[in-house]
Amino acid sequence: MFDLLEEKIWFWALLIIPVIVVFFLLLQIWKRSTQKKFANKEMINRLSPNKSVFKSVLKILMFCLAFACLVIALVNPKNGTKLETVKREGVDIVFAIDVSKSMLAEDIAPNRLEKSKQLVTQIVNNLASDRIGIIAYAAKAFPQLPITTDYASAKMFLQGMNTDMLSSQGTAINEAIKLAKTYFDDEEQTNRVLIIISDGEDHSEEAALVAEEANKEGIRIFTIGVGDVKGGPIPEKRNGVILNYKKDRQGETVITRLNEKTLKSIAEEANGAYINGKNTHDVVEKIREILNKMDKTEFEAKQFADFKDQFQWFLGFGIFFLLLDVFLLDRKTGWLKKLNLFNENF
Repeated sequence: MFDLLEEKIWFWALLIIPVIVVFFLLLQIWKRSTQKKFANKEMINRLSPNKSVFKSVLKILMFCLAFACLVIALVNPKNGTKLETVKREGVDIVFAIDVSKSMLAEDIAPNRLEKSKQLVTQIVNNLASDRIGIIAYAAKAFPQLPITTDYASAKMFLQGMNTDMLSSQGTAINEAIKLAKTYFDDEEQTNRVLIIISDGEDHSEEAALVAEEANKEGIRIFTIGVGDVKGGPIPEKRNGVILNYKKDRQGETVITRLNEKTLKSIAEEANGAYINGKNTHDVVEKIREILNKMDKTEFEAKQFADFKDQFQWFLGFGIFFLLLDVFLLDRKTGWLKKLNLFNENF
């Protein structure tokens, strides 16, 4: 809907709305409890015949809408008004991230998958004008994000990745390499990079051969290993609590280990390099050095040059709902009595 949200931090203020609603409900419960101590329901209706529960609910609803609109106004959403084409120089980089169940192992903090996402995020944060794409894979590979210069979208898609996104489990690195080959749309471009982040447990046994074929098409493959060679069990959690560890058919706890040999073999076949992912800073620096040494290709990208503020609409609606809340009386009106909402007429 909007092309730019200037002050996203204000979205946290929306968490106040549930607090307001809970406070309102507690207040209503307290009022009813206090009234019961003072008099019975029939007497209260006689003393305040025009008191309306519906109006109270409507007023709190108006207040919450007003608050939400004012918060969005503070965020200051903007729409792009001028789209222009800019020329950039960079490398096309595709990240292939292993989302198989073995990536839940916690032999590297917080776990292998979260560590992978941290690594990719930090690498992206240090890119300048390169284009990036994202692939998720387990037994099958699935395109997450096509080649783009939109780093914000890339990080958003990245955070949403988990081990439940692909129903077919296992690890087939060759499927990720095959899918990555379709990401590179410029046949003349030679600076094509595929970065595979995995624990190296490959069940396909074809990855090295497919990597060699990919290299013939000008794709260099770099592999980043996450995990520990000593290995660790795969926790089975519910609501963040470990219930058990994955077991094999014999009932023994499965121990998954970082297979550096497979990852090194893939990188060697595709004129790349293997990097151990234990230290995030070292990984980022090595990738930066690799990319800096590569020839950059010029490409065109469209981006918005001018933006128009849209906060005034939300500010206007916020004031409107606030005025409604102020001038809306708690008393019943004629039409409200006829509707008899909340069974208030006795």
